[in-house]
Amino acid sequence: MTVDAVCLDLDDTLVTYERSVGEVLALAFERAGVDPCFAASDYRAAYGDYADDADTVNELRRACFADLAADAGHGPETGRAVADAFAETRDQTRVECLPGARDLLDVLDVPLALVTNGAPEMQRQKLRGAGLTGAFDVVVFAGYDAPSKPDPEPFRRALAGLDATPENAVHVGDSVSSDVAGAHAAGLRSVWIHGDADRTPDPEPHRAFSDLHGVRAWLQST
Repeated sequence: MTVDAVCLDLDDTLVTYERSVGEVLALAFERAGVDPCFAASDYRAAYGDYADDADTVNELRRACFADLAADAGHGPETGRAVADAFAETRDQTRVECLPGARDLLDVLDVPLALVTNGAPEMQRQKLRGAGLTGAFDVVVFAGYDAPSKPDPEPFRRALAGLDATPENAVHVGDSVSSDVAGAHAAGLRSVWIHGDADRTPDPEPHRAFSDLHGVRAWLQST
């Protein structure tokens, strides 16, 4: 196929936090003086349910943590206190590029779009911390500029900004449920970055690589 445009996810595709969500959550419980009552995996699983209704990531986290705490038998104010401590502890600029990310962005000579689920102020800090500000021709903050992935709208907005068609575009991401499914819904070809070679993804991506080095080699060969 001819690739005329490339869309990419941000979190755990191009960059990762220096400190994991679990590490920051543990510090937030300690800072708030609250015994741990939910896990980082609970937060990740629930995140998307709040993304379309919150104006900021702090607002999202306060609503999410309030419900998670309530589900664990605590008052919602407990969850909001943990969310505030999480915000005070998390430094969004403390991220690092994943292996192959800079090489991939440097060698691609087609229009690039970032399509990321996340609040604009949070994601811009990550881009700045990773030194990727200005690396993209178009940036779509799904959940804010458009519905969250896997809705096709953020992909459509990205392609409109790039003046590209889905038939000749690919999307690269680590999430089967949001990146692969969303790309398919919008008519793009999907490239999945997987951490588990034995996993059977559903839906099945068009291409799968263990890291971004493989993506770069494939795109350079197209």
